Amino acid sequence: MTSSEAEDSTPTEDSTPTEPAGSGGQGSRVLITGGAGFLGINLTRYLLERGFEVTSLDFAPFDYADCMDRIRIVDGDIRDRAAVDRAMEGADVVVHTAAALPLYSAQDIISTDLDGTRNVFASARDAGIKRAVHISSTAVYGIPDHHPLYEDDRLHGVGPYGQAKVDAEAVCEGFREQGMIVPIIRPKSFIGPERLGVFALLYDWAKDGKGFPMIGSGNNRYQLLDVEDLCESIYLSLTLDDATVNDTFNIGAKEFTTMKEDYQAVLDRAGFGRSIKPFPATPVIWTLRVLEAMKLSPLYKWVYETAATDSFVSIEKAEKTLGYTPKFSNKQALVRNYEWYLANVENFENTSGVSHRVPWKQGILGAAKVFF
Repeated sequence: MTSSEAEDSTPTEDSTPTEPAGSGGQGSRVLITGGAGFLGINLTRYLLERGFEVTSLDFAPFDYADCMDRIRIVDGDIRDRAAVDRAMEGADVVVHTAAALPLYSAQDIISTDLDGTRNVFASARDAGIKRAVHISSTAVYGIPDHHPLYEDDRLHGVGPYGQAKVDAEAVCEGFREQGMIVPIIRPKSFIGPERLGVFALLYDWAKDGKGFPMIGSGNNRYQLLDVEDLCESIYLSLTLDDATVNDTFNIGAKEFTTMKEDYQAVLDRAGFGRSIKPFPATPVIWTLRVLEAMKLSPLYKWVYETAATDSFVSIEKAEKTLGYTPKFSNKQALVRNYEWYLANVENFENTSGVSHRVPWKQGILGAAKVFF
């Protein structure tokens, strides 16, 4: 499952002929919830290139100049059933990517990720839409005791976000029982153009010629995912036949080494001769628990509790069933995201927030940068 081969190469453009939109008996008009988010915009571009008509539903402004005149934009919150119904008009299929991320309040996470998911699928069902793809997360596995993880392993949500993702999958399974076709995608942490969030810490430190601290030795294997590969898996879930896609699939990179090696690729690309700096896991984790409680760190429990352990899933089911063929290794995905960061850093240097589209506040971790 791991490989260090071709780590400095760049994947070529996909030369596979494009299939007709909706080739699995579905239509070509797709509603993307969370369309203004990191995954939403990458998926919008991906599907537009393949002949889909796209509607975006999001409460955040859709401000991507390259797509604004090419899609239908509905401003609204998935917790508002009327807004969801309005966005659903004319759609043939749905991709549900909208979610409140772990830095949101527990109340917002539950109302968005659980109640909002229920709204989206009920609206799709009532509109006569047969297929809706749900984007879940490998956070549903919690802090596991074995690897790789398979789709039928025990689910255990850690924190409000992890639990809401587990509960949202149960909602989706309920709509399957009602006759809807509901592919559930469980992606690993995914990166690529437009991705900031917690990864902006690594890119900011690399840009400024700093080393980067790592919880533990860094010898653990931590699988990531390029957003383009995730978009491929969603496209397959939209276009293949009902019996093939009506299931749950892990999605991740096929090639990855250790966390220290993979993250070092970014520092090597930065060109300052800096390196990853390992720190003993136990004292760092206890420190981060205190800092999180004091709201002085952007890192939340699931991130720092799993950062020093193996974290990878089997993608064999998606490969065999969907024909999923990831193009990017961990190293390639991280460097591709870093290069996008360098090209766009002036647009977000003084911004921060809680979504993947903006850097997360570094808090007290920013002050530690001087020592690296």
